[in-house]
Amino acid sequence: MQEEIVSPPSRTPFIGAANRWFGVAQRTGLMRQRVLEREALMDRVAKDTGLTDFGDPWFEQPFDRLLDAVKTEARLNLAGEFVAEMQFEKVLTDRVKAQRWFARHPEILERALPRPVIVVGPMRSGTTRMHRLLAADRRFQHLRSFETISPVPPDDFTPGEQHDERIADARKIQRMARLANPRTLNIHPTGPCEPEEELGLLVNSFWGMKHEVQWAIPGYGRWSEKVDARPAYAQLARLLKLVSWSQQKSSLKPWILKTPQYMLDLDAVLDTFPDARFIFTHRDPKAVVGSAASLAWNQTIIYSDHADARAVGREWLHKTEQQIARMRKTRDRIDKSRMIDVHFEDMDRDWQGVMRRIYAFLGMEMEPAVRGMEHFMQRSRKLKRKPHRYSLGEFGIAEGEVNERLSDYIGRYGIRVEGSARRTA
Repeated sequence: MQEEIVSPPSRTPFIGAANRWFGVAQRTGLMRQRVLEREALMDRVAKDTGLTDFGDPWFEQPFDRLLDAVKTEARLNLAGEFVAEMQFEKVLTDRVKAQRWFARHPEILERALPRPVIVVGPMRSGTTRMHRLLAADRRFQHLRSFETISPVPPDDFTPGEQHDERIADARKIQRMARLANPRTLNIHPTGPCEPEEELGLLVNSFWGMKHEVQWAIPGYGRWSEKVDARPAYAQLARLLKLVSWSQQKSSLKPWILKTPQYMLDLDAVLDTFPDARFIFTHRDPKAVVGSAASLAWNQTIIYSDHADARAVGREWLHKTEQQIARMRKTRDRIDKSRMIDVHFEDMDRDWQGVMRRIYAFLGMEMEPAVRGMEHFMQRSRKLKRKPHRYSLGEFGIAEGEVNERLSDYIGRYGIRVEGSARRTA
């Protein structure tokens, strides 16, 4: 048996070069110091856009907590500070411009979001594959990658317009991401127009695990676990209506939605989408924890010079436990006729058989979608340039500990566990 790798991968030289450049630029006055204060950032965006309505002020609470965690816990390098400031300004800009679209076109908020199909599962449990297979069916609506990066159309956008400058912007961002760490796009392969989850719509409220994957900020994570997330989901719903309106899609088409954040916020999801149907995905927790830790590690090392692999591993073991516990507690509210369980290994072995079971659950014929699904499966193999390899040992976690701490989940849902320490997914 091949000896387990016990050191996680290091970052690319690109980030070191970028940090040296930022250091020189700041010392010589070519670049100003970064500003990570809420009021200063909001004032700057208001001045740049001429707009002052940021929508529901609830977002200020998670934003303040996030800023505090970034400054006190994340230990960002210079490139990380630059990216953080840009991200925060972009979210604030999206918020004020979304409010302007709602004011100009009040019909946007009158659109329905009927009977969405929501994929719910821990990070790295096959939610992306399930989401993209369903998104291949034109009878559903889905978000595209450039729309989760930039959910708010540009000022001169015409609804239904095919040319969209956000696509080119997303392509640039993804090129930069590949330069910073090509492994991140191997772990979660995508393209500007590929189906994508709604994580960016939650980021619009400075909410969610996307921040915790990007930065080592456990304080923000613990605080978020205690907060009622319904206002963040109300904003997500408003942005879905804006995206649907900008696409000029029928408001009668159900959305296909997914993000692992829903595991933590399932009560808020149920209250926001009371007629939703749910597909729950399950996978061996050892693979879930190891893969999630690997994804977070490959993000964190871009933005900080002080990433601690063992701390990342403990955090994502905790997050996985929290996701599972909160999902199990809340799904008792869902009528059994509105939910179905799917196992990662079954999708690996016979994805068409599983999808036929899904379509029977949804009360729909699958045949009209088969060609699109087959095309997705072929395309996904091209998107994934290299396999994602990882192990729990890289993050100082023993396989027996994961099995023990999540044994009840494994038994309750009949999850098949793996014996190999080294995994590929």
